[in-house]
Amino acid sequence: MQIALKIDVDTLRGTREGVPALVRALQQAGAGATFLFSLGPDHTGRAIRRVFRKGFIGKVSRTSVLEHYGLRTLLYGTLLPGPNIGARAGAQMRAARDAGFEVGIHCYDHVAWQDFVTRRDAEWTARQMRLALAGFEAVFAAAPRTHGAAGWQMNDAALLLEEQLGFAYASDTRGTTPYVPLINGRRSCVPQLPTTLPTLDELIGLDGITAENVHEALLGRTQGSGSESQVFTLHAELEGMKLLPVLTRLFKGWLAQGHELVSLATLCGTLDIDALPACAVVAGTVPGRSGTLACQQA
Repeated sequence: MQIALKIDVDTLRGTREGVPALVRALQQAGAGATFLFSLGPDHTGRAIRRVFRKGFIGKVSRTSVLEHYGLRTLLYGTLLPGPNIGARAGAQMRAARDAGFEVGIHCYDHVAWQDFVTRRDAEWTARQMRLALAGFEAVFAAAPRTHGAAGWQMNDAALLLEEQLGFAYASDTRGTTPYVPLINGRRSCVPQLPTTLPTLDELIGLDGITAENVHEALLGRTQGSGSESQVFTLHAELEGMKLLPVLTRLFKGWLAQGHELVSLATLCGTLDIDALPACAVVAGTVPGRSGTLACQQA
């Protein structure tokens, strides 16, 4: 079985510190992965607006946001100006690509996309995606092939734009198996490789799961699962920093189970796109994560 590793990079600190650490850990494990970068301003501090979202306080208390992100990052966009991540950390992004890892777009402004895309129109969405595209091309001097939405938040305009902007495949949603999204009743030409496994921060603090045993909970889900593939999302700010020892244990466990750790591109290359099921993208919930997410309809 293949497990595709999708790495969301949300902040300047995560890009500068978490990405190089993850590159080393992946190389040591002989693993492939896809890094998805935030390319515009780091406005992490503005996420305080989510304080009124159902389940947000519980998640923050379980995952120690200050410890993982740092005080300076949590002030960006409020008491401190938000630095442009692509301009300040392009070297670390290119180093990940030069080390042989796939790179793609996560977003332009992470907080703006996660908090507003489901409430904004096609014009707003197009501006955000085109800014991200321009940021990616400024860093890499190449067009991206893949997109993975910030916070698993999407709208119909974004799904349509992925076609128009030439993405080959995307991983914007949560689900159970690769599929082709339905857009206004027709099959999209951009397949979705949804996140299928829970993230570490969704598991830690629930049902007796801690940072010391969370890898065992995930390994239990992939042992003899019968699925040909899984997609696991990790974050440069978490698994690339404080939770890096946990990730190392997880890599060892997956390799011992006989799984191949690959990029989204490698996983997509094994699929017969024409044979994939067509599914609507709907709002849904995931245990351990606050709010609604873009999900593959059953």
